[in-house]
Amino acid sequence: MAQGRERDEFVYATSRSALSVRWVQGFPKQNVHFVNDSTICYPCGNFIIFINIETKKKTVLQCMNGVVGVVATNPPYEVVAFSDRKLRPIIYIYNFPGLTRRTKLKGNVLLDYTLLSFSYCGTYLASYSSLPEFELALWNWESSVILCKKSQPGVDISQMTFNPMNWHQLCLSSPSTVTVWTIERSNQDHYLKSKLVKLPMEDGTFFNETDVIFPQSLPKDLIYGPVLPLSAMAGLVGEEAETFRPKDDVYPLLHPTMHCWTPTSDLYIGCEEGHLLMTNGDTLKVTVLSKTEDGPPMDGRNLISPVTMAYQKGGVLASGIDGFVYSVIIKDSSYKVEDFLEVEGPVEHMMFSPSYKMLLIQTDKGSVYIYTFGEEPTFERVLESRDGKFQAIDLITPGNEYCMTLTHSGEISVWCIEDGACVSRVYLNTPATALACSPSSLSAAVGTVDGSVHFLDVRDAESPQAVHKAFLSEMSVQHLLYDQRGMYLLVGTLEGYIFVINANPSSLFQILGFIEVSKGILQISTVSLLETDIVEVMVLSPLPETGRSRLEIFTLPKILPQVSAKFSDERGRLNDEFIHKILYEIEHTLSSAVLDFKSNQIYGFCNQVPYICSYLLPEKAHSGICILKLYKKVQSGHYGSGMLSLSPHGLWLITTAKCGILCIRDVHTLETFAQCRSHSHQAHGIQSVRISMDGQNILVNGKGDDTLVYLRWRQFGGNSANEIPEYCQQLLTYLNNTMDEENNYLNITQGDGSDLGSESEHTINKNMRSSIDSSQEELVQVDNTKTISWIQQKGQEAIKKEVKLFSEKRKEIKKGIKALAKTVLNMIEENEAVHPTAKLEQQEFGLDLEELERLHDESEEEVAKIRKDIEMHNLAKRYLAQLIKEECWNSMAVKGRALKCFHIPCVVENFPMKERTGEELKELKRVLQQKKIETECRKLQKEIVEVQSTITLVKKHHEEEEEEEEEDVVVKDTNLPNYLLGSLSTDFGIHASLLSSQLELHAREEKINQIILLKDIIYKVKTVFNNEFDAAYKQKEFEIAHVKERNIRIQEIILYLDLNESVWLPEFDDCEKPERTLVVEDSEITAHKHVNPWQKAREELIETHKIEQWLLTQIPETRRRALMDMMGGVLEVKREDILKMAIPQPAFMAKPDTLWSEEERKQFKDYEKKVKELNEERDKYRKSLEAEMKKLQNSIHESTQNFDEHLKRLFERRVKAEMVVNQEELKINNLVYSLLLDEEISSREAFLNNYLVRKQEEKSRTSEAIRKSREDLDVYKEHYDNLLAEDKVLDRSFKKEFSEIPSHQVDILYKLFKRRPRIHKQKVHSDTASIIPFGERPGSGKLNKDAFAQLMKTMDDLDNINNMPEGLDSLVWDRFCTTRRAKVENEQKVKQKAAGLMEMSAFLRRRVEDDEKVQQEIEKVFHELILLQEEKGKFQLNLTVQILLKQGQVELENFQLLLEYSDAILINRNIIEDLNSVIRTQGQKKVASMMESKDVHKGIFQIEWEHKKMEMEMEDLNQKAWDIQMLFFSRDRQKYLNEQNYEKSVALQIGIMEQTIDVLDKTHKKNVENCKKLLKKLGKSSNQKDVANYSLSCNLREELVAVSERKDICNAMESKLTCEKIAKERYENMMQQRKLINISKEQAEQISILQAEVERLRMKTFPSLAQM
Repeated sequence: MAQGRERDEFVYATSRSALSVRWVQGFPKQNVHFVNDSTICYPCGNFIIFINIETKKKTVLQCMNGVVGVVATNPPYEVVAFSDRKLRPIIYIYNFPGLTRRTKLKGNVLLDYTLLSFSYCGTYLASYSSLPEFELALWNWESSVILCKKSQPGVDISQMTFNPMNWHQLCLSSPSTVTVWTIERSNQDHYLKSKLVKLPMEDGTFFNETDVIFPQSLPKDLIYGPVLPLSAMAGLVGEEAETFRPKDDVYPLLHPTMHCWTPTSDLYIGCEEGHLLMTNGDTLKVTVLSKTEDGPPMDGRNLISPVTMAYQKGGVLASGIDGFVYSVIIKDSSYKVEDFLEVEGPVEHMMFSPSYKMLLIQTDKGSVYIYTFGEEPTFERVLESRDGKFQAIDLITPGNEYCMTLTHSGEISVWCIEDGACVSRVYLNTPATALACSPSSLSAAVGTVDGSVHFLDVRDAESPQAVHKAFLSEMSVQHLLYDQRGMYLLVGTLEGYIFVINANPSSLFQILGFIEVSKGILQISTVSLLETDIVEVMVLSPLPETGRSRLEIFTLPKILPQVSAKFSDERGRLNDEFIHKILYEIEHTLSSAVLDFKSNQIYGFCNQVPYICSYLLPEKAHSGICILKLYKKVQSGHYGSGMLSLSPHGLWLITTAKCGILCIRDVHTLETFAQCRSHSHQAHGIQSVRISMDGQNILVNGKGDDTLVYLRWRQFGGNSANEIPEYCQQLLTYLNNTMDEENNYLNITQGDGSDLGSESEHTINKNMRSSIDSSQEELVQVDNTKTISWIQQKGQEAIKKEVKLFSEKRKEIKKGIKALAKTVLNMIEENEAVHPTAKLEQQEFGLDLEELERLHDESEEEVAKIRKDIEMHNLAKRYLAQLIKEECWNSMAVKGRALKCFHIPCVVENFPMKERTGEELKELKRVLQQKKIETECRKLQKEIVEVQSTITLVKKHHEEEEEEEEEDVVVKDTNLPNYLLGSLSTDFGIHASLLSSQLELHAREEKINQIILLKDIIYKVKTVFNNEFDAAYKQKEFEIAHVKERNIRIQEIILYLDLNESVWLPEFDDCEKPERTLVVEDSEITAHKHVNPWQKAREELIETHKIEQWLLTQIPETRRRALMDMMGGVLEVKREDILKMAIPQPAFMAKPDTLWSEEERKQFKDYEKKVKELNEERDKYRKSLEAEMKKLQNSIHESTQNFDEHLKRLFERRVKAEMVVNQEELKINNLVYSLLLDEEISSREAFLNNYLVRKQEEKSRTSEAIRKSREDLDVYKEHYDNLLAEDKVLDRSFKKEFSEIPSHQVDILYKLFKRRPRIHKQKVHSDTASIIPFGERPGSGKLNKDAFAQLMKTMDDLDNINNMPEGLDSLVWDRFCTTRRAKVENEQKVKQKAAGLMEMSAFLRRRVEDDEKVQQEIEKVFHELILLQEEKGKFQLNLTVQILLKQGQVELENFQLLLEYSDAILINRNIIEDLNSVIRTQGQKKVASMMESKDVHKGIFQIEWEHKKMEMEMEDLNQKAWDIQMLFFSRDRQKYLNEQNYEKSVALQIGIMEQTIDVLDKTHKKNVENCKKLLKKLGKSSNQKDVANYSLSCNLREELVAVSERKDICNAMESKLTCEKIAKERYENMMQQRKLINISKEQAEQISILQAEVERLRMKTFPSLAQM
C-alpha cells in the first residue's frame, strides 16, 4: 500500500508539466509565522502561502502528499519545516526564498505530528506526535537524524517552545500541565529529561503535597496498629501506587493556556482562571504574580484568560477574547495591566518579528495585522479574512480577468485572476448557497437559503451592486446554472422544483415557470449550441429505495419567453408535452452526470465503484421510463464520490472527487491528458471547478480546506488544442452581439430593481382586494407586511379565479356555517353551566373534522402513553416489591416477627435469619474438622511427651482415665470465665471449646477460622433465642384460643343477664403476623372496581337466581308450623328457656278484684306463688351466672398476666442475646480489622519490594551510564590531550623549522606567528538593542562556522605579501603563512575540544548525582522495609483482646463523661490541690515501700531458684554416677578389650556368615521352586474344589429350602422347648469361657513372675563397677 502511494505521488508530480499553480487564496487556520523580517507564512490546504509584508506579494509552496500539517520557521537559517498528513507522515524542510527542499525527516510516527519547533540557536528541531505514540523527538535537521526521543502516552500538548537563551531547555504545556524538558549532550549522544512544574490550585494557593511513597507525617496509633499510606490501604503494589491520591485529596489546579520564555530563562505562564505565574527555569519554583490596580478600571474589562502571549522588555503582551491587546508590566512579584492596542476581533496568536520591530497579530477569523514600532507606530492589515468558507465560485465572462466567490454568510468577493488580489466585496446579509455568472451579460446570480435569487451588476468589478431579487419559493436554492449561451437561468430547489428564469436583463429577469422533478437533485447540466434553437437540460436525482439513478431530460425552446403563458398552467408549471420531458433510469447509482454536446450520449460518475461510464440515448421516442444500458466505462483513477463537468467548448470532460485530484480528459476517448492534485482527501477533496471560455484559466475550490486554487496551462489543450480557439471565438462573437445591449438594461434594472418586488406584490394585493367581496374577505386574506414567493403568488392567482367561479356557492356555504356557528355558541354557553365533571373541553366543540380527528388521535396517543407509563411504573414498583420481598421475606429461613404483652407495653422481637449457604456450611465443616484434628494432635503430643508412670495398669482403667480426662478438658474449656471468652455466649448453652484463645490469634488462617466459628456461635445464639421465641409465640396462640373459648361463655352470660359490658377479645397485631402486609384485603381498596357491562349483567342474573332460590326455601311446611305451634319451635326445653318464660296472667285479672269469685281468688294466690318462685329461681340463677362470669374473667386475667411475666423474662433474654451478638460481632470486627491491616502491611511490603526492584534496575542503568560516560570522557580527553600536544609541538618547532634564516628574522616571524587578527563584531544599533529583549544569544554551530570563516578571511589579509618583512624570501613567507594558518586551525580545534570536554564533564557529574540520588532512594527503601517489618512484628504480637468487666470496673476517658452539674458546689482550688499533694506523697511512699518489698521478694525467689538449681545439679550428678555403675558391659566388649587380633576374628566370623548366607540362598531357591510346584498342584485342586463347591451350593439351596420348611414345622410345634435348650447351651458355653479366662489370667501372672525371676538372674551376670 505504501508503494502504491509513492507511485501515485510520482504520477502526480510528473503531470505538473501540464498545469501549474499560479496563485492560491485562503486564510489561515493555524498560526502565522515570520520567515524573516519582511515575510510571513501560513498553511492553507495543500499549500504554504508566503506573503511579503512590504510588497504584499504572495509565493506558494505546494505539499505533494496532501494537506499541510503543522508548520514551523527558523528565521536565522530562513528555512520552513512542515509535515504532511498521511500514514507515517514526513517532515519537509525548505529554503526560503528559493523554496528548494533542503532535507526530509522520516520518523516512526504513525498518524500525525501536532507540534514543530526550531531552536533559536543551532540546527535542532523538536517534534511532537499525537495518538498513538505521543512522542517528543529532537532532530538535527541538517543531518536528518533523530538525536533522542521520549514517549509520554496519553499526553496532548498545546504549545512547545525552546528557551531562546538555552537550546538545552524545552517547555511543553497542555491545558492541565507544564513540563520543562532538559536536553543533555555528551559528545554525540543526547538525552531528554523532564521535570513537571507544580501548579497552584485554582484560587492561586499552593497545596502542601506529602510524599506519597515515604510519608513522614502519618499519625501513630498505639491501639489499632500502624497507620499506613493510602496506597497501601487501596491495595496498590505497582507503579500506580507512586502517584495514587484519593478523590478527596485531588484539588483542581490552574489550567495553563500559554507560556513564554524570558532572557533570564524564566517562564511566564498565563492561566485560564486569570492568574499569571512566573516559573524559575532552573528550580521550577512557581510564583503567583499579584495584580496591582494603579489607574481607573478598564471599563469593566478584565484580563481573564490570556489566549496568547509574547514577551517584551519589562513584561509581556497578552490578549484574550475581548479583542484587546494588553501590555502587562511585570516588576518583582506583581504586574500592572495597560491597554496596548484594540483589534476588531478576538486575538488568537501574536508574535514578534526577528528584529522585534514588528508585532504580528492574528484574529480568530484569520485576519492578520502588523503593528510596527517606532516614533510613529503604524497598524496595518496584511490579510483580511472573509466571513465563512467558500460556498461557490465562478468566472466573470469571458473568464480572463475576474472571478467571484461566495461564502455561506452571503459575502461576495471579486478577485483579479492575474494576481489573486481582492478587488471588491458585497454583503447580502443573508445565508447563501449558490453562485453563477451569466455568459450573455455582465451579471451574476446568487441563490440563498430562504429561496431567493439575487442578481448583481458586475460591469464594474470594483463596485458590484445588487440590482434585482426574485423570491421563487420558501425552500432553499441548491443549484444555479446558466446555459452556454446565457438565455436561461435554471434554479434548482430543495423540494424538487426547477425554475426557469429569462437570463436577459432586458426582460427584468422574468420567471417563465417551473418544472417539477424528483427530490434531492444532484446535478443539472445543459447543452445550448449556436446552431440550434433549443436548450437541452438534464437533471440527475437519486432513487435510494431502488438503488438506481433517474435522469430527466427536457428542452427549452428559444421562443419560450414569448409563449410561456400559453404553455404553463395557472400555477406556473410548464407542461411536460411542451418541453418534451423524457425519463431515464440507470441500474446503478451515479454521483454526477453530464450531457454530451451532441445530445446522444451521457457521461456518468459511478458512486459505488471508481468508474466513469457513458450511456447512449435511444434515437426513437418512447413513453414512460427507459432503462439506459452501459455503453463504455473507464477507470476514473479517483477514490470517493466525484463530479463531472464539461468545458464551455464541450471537448474536455473534467473529473473531480474526494481524493482532491483534478483530471482533464478527452471527451471522445475519456483518456486523461492533464491532472493536478490541488486538494487532498483529508479535506474532503474538490467542491467545484470553473473553466474560462478559452480553456486557459481553471479555478478550483476545495470542500473542507477552504482554499481557492488558480491553475494555468503550461502546455495547452492536448489533442484538441486547435479546435478550442475557433469555437471560443465563435461563441464570444455571438455573445458580444447581445452583451452590450443587455448590459445597458442593467442600468434600468438597477434603478427599478429595489422597488420591483414590492410594486408587483402591491399590484397583486390590490387586484385581489378589489375582486373579492365582503363575504369572502374572511377566507382569503393577504398579509401586506409579509413578502410572498412567486410560486405562492401564482397559487393565489389560481385561487382568485376559483373564487370568482364559485362565488354564489360560497355564499350559501357561508350562511350555513354562520348558522352552525351560532348553534355551537349556544352549546358552549350550555356547557359552561353544567357540572365540572360533565363539562366538555373547549376544543371538543370544533367543527373541523380533520382537526377533531387529529385531536382524537392525539388524545388516544396521550392515553396510550399515560397507560404505558403507568404500566411501566407499576411494573417497576412490582419488580421493586418482588426484590424487597425476595430479599427481606422469602430468603429468610426465620421470618422477622414480634410478640406483644397483653396488658403492658412490652414488645419482644425475634432475630430474622437467612439460611446458611452451602459454601458457608462447607467452610464451617472444614474449620470444625481442622479444630478436631488439632485437638487430637495436641492430645497425642501430650501423651508422647509425658512419661507414663503406671505401666502395668489395665487397658480398661486406662481408657476410663482417658474418658475422664476428656470430660475434664471439656468442663475446663467450657467453664472458663466469661471475661476471658469476651462474651456471654455460654449462658445460652453454646460450647466455646473449639475457639482459639484470644492471646494465640497470630496467624492469618487462625483469625479467619476464628471469624467462622464466631459467626457460627452468633447463628447458634440466635437459633436458641428464636426457639424460645417460637415457644412463647405458640403459648400466646394457645392463650388467645383459650380466651376465645371462655369469651364464648362470657358472651352467653352477658346476653342472658342483659348486661352492657363488652368482652375483651385479644388479637394478633400486624407486627406479630407480618405476613398480613403481603396480602391485600378487599377492605383496603378504596377505589371502586371497574365492572364491564357483561360482568354487570352476569352479576344481576346471579342475584336474580339467588332470590328465586330463597323464595323457594320460604314455602311453609306442615312439620315446622306444628313445631312452632306445639313446642315453641324447640324440641328440648332448657333451664335458661324456662327462666325466660313468663307465667300468663289469668283472664279474670282484667276485672276489678271486687268482682272476683273464691275460685278466682285461689287461682290468683297460686299465680302469685308461682311468680314468686320463678323470681327466686331467676335471682339464684343470675347470681350463679355472675359468679361464673367473674371466675372466667379472673382466669383470663391470671393466664394473660402469667404470659406477660413470661414475655418480660423473654425480653430480658432478648437483651442478653443481643448483647452476646454484639460482643461476638465486636470480636469479628476486631479480627476483620486486623486482617485488613495485615493485608495493608503486605501490600505496603510488596510495593516497597517492587519499588526497590525498579530502583535497583534504575541504579544499574545509572551505573552503566556513568561507566559509558567515563569511557567516552577518557577517550575524548585523550584526543584533546593529543591535539593540545600537537599545538605545543607546532609552537616549539617553529624556530627549528625556520633555522636556515637569520635569527632576527626568525624573531620577527615568531612575533607575526603569535599575532592573531581582530574579528570585528557587528555592532548592534542602539535602537535595535533597546527593542530586542534577548540580546546576544549563545553561539551555535552556524555562528561558530561563520566566525571561523571570518577569521580565515582576516588571515588572508595577514598573509598578504605587503605584510612580509623586508629581506625575506617569498618562498619562506609562503611556508610561514601555511604554518601559521595550520596553527590557527589547530587552536580553533583545541577550543572546540575544550568546550566539548567541559560539556562531557558536566554530563558525567549529572549522571553521578543521579546515581547518588538513586542510591539514597534505595537506602531509604531498605530503611522503610526494616521499619515496616518491625511494625509488622509488633502488630502480630500486640493483639486486641476483648475482656468482659463488671459494672463499675470500666474505665472511661474524660471526654466520654457527660456530667450533670445541677447539684454541684464550688470548692476552693487550693484545698483540692493540697489534698492531691498529700495523696500524691502518700502514694509515692506506698509505691516506694512496695518496690522495696518487691525487691526483697525478688531476692528470696532468686535464692530459692539457685538452691533448687543446685539440688537438681546434685541429683543429676548422682544419677550419672549410678548410670556409670550400672552400665551394661557385654561379652563382645569384654572380648574386644581382651583379644589382641580382634579384627582377624571378626573377619573370620564374617567369612563364615557369608558362606552360611550362600547356603541359605541355595536352600531358599530350592524351596521357592518346590513352592511353585505346590502352587500349581493347589491351583488344579482349587479348580476341582470350585466345581465341587458349585455342585454343593446347588444342593445346599435345596437343602436350605427343606431345612426352612422343617424349621417352620418345628417352630410351630416345639418353639418354646427349642429356645430354652439354646439358652441353656449358651449359658454353659459362657461359664466354660469364664473358667478359661481365669486360668489364662493365673498363667499370665505366673509367667510374669517367672520373667521377673529370669531378669533378676540375668542381672546377676552383669559386672559391678561400684567403688570399693
